[in-house]
Amino acid sequence: MSRDSLERHASIDAQLRLLAPGKVSEDDKLVEYDALLVDRFLDILQCLHGEDLRETVGFPMLLLHCAVLSFAYFSSNFGRDKIQKLVRPHTIQYPRYVQECYEISAKYEGTGDPSKLDELGNVLMSLDPGDSILVASSFSHMLNLGNLAEEVQIAYRRRNRLKKGDFVDENNATTESDIEETLKRLVEQLHKSPLEVFDALKNQTVDLVLTAHPTQSIRRSLLQKHSRIRNCLTELTAKDITPDDQHELDETLQREIQAAFRTDEIRRTPPTPQDEMRAGMSYFHETIWKGVPKFLRRVDTALKNIGINERVPYNAPLIQFSSWMGGDRDGKKCSRSLCSCGDRTIADGSLLDFLRRVSTFGLCLVRLDIRQESDRHSDVLDAITNHLGIGSYHEWPEVKRQEWLLYELRGKRPLFGPDLPQTEEIADVLQTFHVIAELPSDSFGAYIISMATAPSDVLAVELLQRECRVKKPLRVVPLFEKLADLEAAPAALARLFSIDWYMNRIDGKQEVMIGYSDSGKDAGRLSAAWQLYKAQEELVQVAKQYGIKLTMFHGRGGTVGRGGGPTHLALLSQPPETINGSLRVTVQGEVIEQSFGEEHLCFRTLQRFTAATLEHGMHPPISPKPEWRSLMDEMAVVATEEYRAIVFKEPRFVEYFRLATPETEYGRMNIGSRPSKRKPSGGIESLRAIPWIFAWTQTRFHLPVWLGFGAAFKHVMDKDIRNLQTLREMYKEWPFFRVTIDLVEMVFAKGDPGIAALYDKLLVSDELWPFGERLRANYQETKHLLLQVAGHRDLLEGDPYLKQRLRLRHAYITTLNVCQAYTLKRMRDPNFHENVKAKEIDLNDSAADLVKLNPTSEYAPGLEDTLILTMKGIAAGMRNTG
Repeated sequence: MSRDSLERHASIDAQLRLLAPGKVSEDDKLVEYDALLVDRFLDILQCLHGEDLRETVGFPMLLLHCAVLSFAYFSSNFGRDKIQKLVRPHTIQYPRYVQECYEISAKYEGTGDPSKLDELGNVLMSLDPGDSILVASSFSHMLNLGNLAEEVQIAYRRRNRLKKGDFVDENNATTESDIEETLKRLVEQLHKSPLEVFDALKNQTVDLVLTAHPTQSIRRSLLQKHSRIRNCLTELTAKDITPDDQHELDETLQREIQAAFRTDEIRRTPPTPQDEMRAGMSYFHETIWKGVPKFLRRVDTALKNIGINERVPYNAPLIQFSSWMGGDRDGKKCSRSLCSCGDRTIADGSLLDFLRRVSTFGLCLVRLDIRQESDRHSDVLDAITNHLGIGSYHEWPEVKRQEWLLYELRGKRPLFGPDLPQTEEIADVLQTFHVIAELPSDSFGAYIISMATAPSDVLAVELLQRECRVKKPLRVVPLFEKLADLEAAPAALARLFSIDWYMNRIDGKQEVMIGYSDSGKDAGRLSAAWQLYKAQEELVQVAKQYGIKLTMFHGRGGTVGRGGGPTHLALLSQPPETINGSLRVTVQGEVIEQSFGEEHLCFRTLQRFTAATLEHGMHPPISPKPEWRSLMDEMAVVATEEYRAIVFKEPRFVEYFRLATPETEYGRMNIGSRPSKRKPSGGIESLRAIPWIFAWTQTRFHLPVWLGFGAAFKHVMDKDIRNLQTLREMYKEWPFFRVTIDLVEMVFAKGDPGIAALYDKLLVSDELWPFGERLRANYQETKHLLLQVAGHRDLLEGDPYLKQRLRLRHAYITTLNVCQAYTLKRMRDPNFHENVKAKEIDLNDSAADLVKLNPTSEYAPGLEDTLILTMKGIAAGMRNTG
């Protein structure tokens, strides 16, 4: 082996040793691997690094350096020649470019030297358009395959732990809820009676609402291939696998990975709402239909293990599904004759599974929620009042709106006829109500009013349902999203409950939805999280006062900036008495695939929600002490002021945001049917939460998540140093505060201000550089203060396994970040490419075929596709799109 080659391999191996734990054992809580699989991975690395590899490197299956060369790092039969044939048959040089990019990125991750980013940029800029696309594609594929390997690894570790009875630590942010473990803990440790547990369980309801939020960046055709790859990996972990089985699985794996690499990753046209509906419904056919009865049988088994020799009733509302994409629900019974004849064993077989499906899904499979913005209803009513000659509804104060709406609701006269002047938008709203009136009532769930602000928003929908002759009106659910609206929500609900007509209408039940995304965009994560907590407490008290059963509907996204996080801890950190056996929660975009993409993922998801809902009701978290509340109120004010001072009041913030991030290019991914803005004009206010979070996630700066925390911490510590001890006490004892801090700490572990600085250097005008430097200084100060509060010396000190998993992928993401930043520069500055030693495009080269996939691009060949592939790859590496 040449000296250069030896040095190159030594640098890679040093990086592997740096990132991987030195010890792998049964007792090591960092890692538990399947030895056979690791041996097979090491076989491939041995081909690349030499015979001494096994003596110098011990690391998990995710960190498989040859993956970037092969996309087939799971097969021990691949040598370098076969790898090159698989990746790019016509170009021997291609793997060298990938290898070189990885090595420079790894050096940057190891040293933090910004000159390595410039060096990497020079390598990437020297590539022809086809090679740029292939490099971006290779790292994107690597991260997706790494995600699959990680999922298999986590599932394998959990199975081993459960076999040994070694349940996970519930304080760990990566924990999963196990229904059997939860039931045993409630009975044995918390001294609940088995009958009490059974009664609570069979009467609780978790309604999972699938939505088409545009965060799934992977095409459906690739998701299907990923599913088959995941299944192959799972089979390879079997201890009793035969050599023939292994050989066949190797071939299947090679075939599927090669097919994935040959599949166009880019959606060439935006999906329609019908496309989104079909994609969402496919999960019901493929996993959920089978998964629900399988999960309920596990619940039966868990109950038996605590002494309950009775099954969960088939019509118990344990799990329900709704959709914002399309669907339906409910069903009936038919097993009494078998039970009365003494054949309960037969009745408890496949017939019980069928009855449970009917009870869960109904005849229409899933119920459809309708969601519409409050302003659209106001526009319709304004057209009606103007047509009647009684004034403009838009100009009326809230009190007058309520008076008029109640007068009409209590009366019987029709408000308008076919002569009502209608714009296209007004006709669209009215047509929606007419469709609701025409279809069977059990086809629908709730009518959600987004951006709800006042009682009149709810009464307006009630009136429009009546006017459009909806025989069985949908329940109306206000969605409070912005900080001020969350603050006003309890008073709005109290006003509705004080109205006799409304109390007769709701029959003792009310649902309220709270929005995590727009509240965070409006005030920052700290203030939004605290106001969401307080709003739930106050809403529950209002409902109690009026004798109403309240169901909270949580509009959570996948990212921390949009309310995401581990399900178990997210639920157990909610205020006491706010779940109370009844919960609705959105499952959005990419989270649908992560939750229901495979049968075992479906099973795990149902288990998490059911166990956490039960535990929250029977063993609620502690309420915050008065001094904790006081400190949170004070910090929230400071955090909001800093967040809004930068995001909304800084004169050139919007300009900086759009230059320093790929926000304006977000729509090129074609991952959603709706526009990225609620209104075509406007700044941050009109931008939807997903592209807002997406843009900062891509640059690894994550500004919406952490901005405000540092100022809040600094303020209370400067005021009284003893507040630091109070904050540490809150972190140790209060689940809400601990989860909030842990999730922000995890985001810091994913971040890199050095990468954000590169985007500034290439894309931002010189006069805005000082502003970017101030933000990065704020980032570092906030990280330091957060670690002080958590009592950690380093990020994720309390969760080394998660820390390792995140660090392993950084070098791959860095290459994509640098590629993206330089590609954005070339797209935005037409003169920039003149300084690059561009290669002549050989139209006979296979790379040219990739360039031809986008012949109508307004940019130089290959640039747009390279950019989109980097977006998708970074989203895969961060495990989040927006």
